[in-house]
Amino acid sequence: MRKTKAKKRPLLPDPKFNDQLVTRFVNNMMYDGKKSIAFNIFYDAMEIVEKRKENPDKSALDIWKEALTNVMPHVEVRSRRVGGATFQIPMEIRPDRKIATAMKWLILYARRRNEKSMAQKLAGEIIAAAKEEGSAVKKRQDTHKMAEANKAFSHFRV
Repeated sequence: MRKTKAKKRPLLPDPKFNDQLVTRFVNNMMYDGKKSIAFNIFYDAMEIVEKRKENPDKSALDIWKEALTNVMPHVEVRSRRVGGATFQIPMEIRPDRKIATAMKWLILYARRRNEKSMAQKLAGEIIAAAKEEGSAVKKRQDTHKMAEANKAFSHFRV
């Protein structure tokens, strides 16, 4: 690479929970720079999670963080060409990429759900992921299965 690596910009914590992870999640969820709308969707989803939670001593934010942890992949497969053949090579994921991938999957599968509003869709996916159910968790399991199936090619790792 010719240029120096870009500096990580510090994220401001969100106004309600005072958490940088929430801001990062909202930034991923936002469309067309409409951050206030994305924040409203997230906070509405947290209220719905608060109403529908089963464990009274856990907060909605704790449930969301647990859901994020349950969706986080630990290994992924990367394509690599070796002598004219392409191999899927399992590799460990960097911690910041784990979080980013988990957030993207949670948002993607929330958007695909069949509820009325985005807040309800997001709340449903968060609750499902916290219980280790739902499409986002299934995606993580499939990713891990793929890595396990291609373990024989791990010696091609760079």
